[in-house]
Amino acid sequence: MRAKTLQVCGTGSGVGKSVIVSALCRIFLQEGYRVAPFKAQNMALNSFVTRERGEIGRAQAAQAQACRVEPSVEMNPVLIKPTSDVGAQVIVLGKPIGSMNALRYTKYKLSLLEVVRKSFRRLAGNYEVVVIEGAGSPAEINLKSHDIVNLKMAIYARAPVILIGDIDKGGFFACIVGTLALLTPKERKMIKGIIVNKFRGDITLLKPGLDWLEKRTGIKVLGVIPYFRDIKIPEEDAVPLDNLKEHSSGRRRMLNVAVVYLPHISNFTDFDALEKEPDVRLRYVKSPEELNNSDLIIIPGTKNTIGDLEYLKRSGFTDKISNLINPGKHISLVGICGGYQMLGSRINDPHGLESARKQVRGMDILPVVTSLKADKILAQVEAEEITSGLKICGYEIHHGQTRFTGRCGRLFKVSSCNGEKIKYAEGAVSGDGRILGTYIHGIFDAGPFRREFLNRLRKTKGWPALAVKENFNPDKEFDKLAQLVKENIDMGALRSILIKGWEYDKQKKGGGRLYSFRSSSEESL
Repeated sequence: MRAKTLQVCGTGSGVGKSVIVSALCRIFLQEGYRVAPFKAQNMALNSFVTRERGEIGRAQAAQAQACRVEPSVEMNPVLIKPTSDVGAQVIVLGKPIGSMNALRYTKYKLSLLEVVRKSFRRLAGNYEVVVIEGAGSPAEINLKSHDIVNLKMAIYARAPVILIGDIDKGGFFACIVGTLALLTPKERKMIKGIIVNKFRGDITLLKPGLDWLEKRTGIKVLGVIPYFRDIKIPEEDAVPLDNLKEHSSGRRRMLNVAVVYLPHISNFTDFDALEKEPDVRLRYVKSPEELNNSDLIIIPGTKNTIGDLEYLKRSGFTDKISNLINPGKHISLVGICGGYQMLGSRINDPHGLESARKQVRGMDILPVVTSLKADKILAQVEAEEITSGLKICGYEIHHGQTRFTGRCGRLFKVSSCNGEKIKYAEGAVSGDGRILGTYIHGIFDAGPFRREFLNRLRKTKGWPALAVKENFNPDKEFDKLAQLVKENIDMGALRSILIKGWEYDKQKKGGGRLYSFRSSSEESL
């Protein structure tokens, strides 16, 4: 191992670890390092297919993008995809090895320790900096004995740790101090800095609290990151609460796009680029009534197609959608992956992958039938829309195989699959072009196709078409994120932590006061 390392831990889930890791990856890249992200174990429903046909967390794929390197299964060797409140599919080095309940996985997890370490060693041997992301909180008492992702990983990687807290949620100081109090003295010595995330307001009002925190813990506050809305970085495993509200750029003629918020929604990053379009008002909806006045309804991917299909039936979504897309109306409907399967007449589950029932009736909107297979299809694909010839690229992650049972058009013509030239038709489209189904994630990332699709919706409303304008450039978004973080943290202290690692100890500039990054005694907490 020769790479410099740094770990980002949080006071809990959803505090912004993934985004901060992305920022640090881009910052170190800009400073001339060859950088890679790493998360030993990720629990997320947002996933990505690598070029080597492996499945990893979408956040690690985004972080690799921030590093301008190809995503690899080594960057996220263990991925947990919940299928219910108590069970999950376990994916190791990109391949599913089976489903386990929490107790079984806890017993199995320690056998993955060498898998995780081997992946890290490969990255450390090929890159100059590895930025490691923790999971949840390092102070979860019930999980510490079998930890493979937080401080035990940092110890193995000899990585100094930065602790992140989300001040927007409230209770920030209690979360930081409480987290440190639950760590052992040796573990606290690993924490070299604190970052305040998602701050709104006048920072001068926060300064007394930060001074108190540094005095209380003996750990330097490296910076305060403002709450931002104008930088679009993929989220990890949950739709942000703000996205349950409508998003609008302020134009008067807006297309109303409703994404059904499924209980096991996955890969909602499919809609990031769509949301940024100037004539789109995008909402995630949790009740059928919220579909009123929609121009486009999207049923997204899911980790439990049958369970979420039953939810749509129970909650009234199925009847509502069927009524809204009646002939003569102008509302369009798109199903992606699991959403595509739901639009068919039937889903067969002969192996009991998702249900004890061998067969479940679908929404009966498209003339297709899906059978769930034991083997998972993982593929990166390039294709073009058959009607327009416009190109898209994306990836497939699914257990289902879908066949046609009636007359229906095909949506895409695939030209490349996992780097190999190939030709086959994919997806389905109704005769009037209003109802689409596809297994391909990321179709809206392609600017020309996205704009052509939206212009068709505009045409049904008698509105003029808008010109293609690529307004979502992920690489520029990472640069914006890096700049925001650099402007709001002590970059000198951060560099010293990275370079000196566990030995870091620095005189605070200007104040003449010594801030030790070797943790204070247990009694001081």
